[in-house]
Amino acid sequence: MKLITSIVPHDKGERLTKAAMESGCRGGTVLIGRGLAKSNMMAVLGLGESTKDVIMMILEDSVMEPVFNTILRATSKEKRNFGEIFVTDVDAFFRSGNDGIKRDEKGDNNDGTERKGKTMNEMICAIVNKGYADDVMAAARKAGAGGGTVVSARGTARETDEQFFGTHIVPEKEMLIIIVPAEKKDSVLQSIRELKCLKEPGMGIAYSTPVENFGLLGKRG
Repeated sequence: MKLITSIVPHDKGERLTKAAMESGCRGGTVLIGRGLAKSNMMAVLGLGESTKDVIMMILEDSVMEPVFNTILRATSKEKRNFGEIFVTDVDAFFRSGNDGIKRDEKGDNNDGTERKGKTMNEMICAIVNKGYADDVMAAARKAGAGGGTVVSARGTARETDEQFFGTHIVPEKEMLIIIVPAEKKDSVLQSIRELKCLKEPGMGIAYSTPVENFGLLGKRG
């Protein structure tokens, strides 16, 4: 199974989902996000922010390439840098109403052979308390990252956990998604890790995962 994630301007997500379903995808989920500026200067000036649709679709490996290419074609007449699309691996998956779990053991391919080759890009995902995503993005830019997309989220902690553990828990979260060249992954993660706002326990987490396919949506050239 593969996860295709597309990030486009708000209200454009349904068009991508429709195009994907015509190529074999069963559907997807559209989240509302916030695009962040690609430079600290633009962020200071209040430029480069916009509302985004984040479309997530899980599908079989056999239809990944047709769906990926269909989305590229469906957006080929949009303005340049209209959005971005990338693919990540799904190790295990199940659908409600179905007892079976599809699982990719030990990072092997479907034919049992080991995956080879290095990915060119990595997805870095940081989940932090509400209000800190911009600080994380600023730190990531210093290490060579471009822009990112923030999705509002909610932690699973109960209100009573704050008293029980004696720590400050903020259920409201922000999930920041950044795509970086693979060679910059470690420096970006280290820059995020060194933020003062992340020194306290419970303030957030960050992780990375390889990106198998990556493309910019919109006109070419």
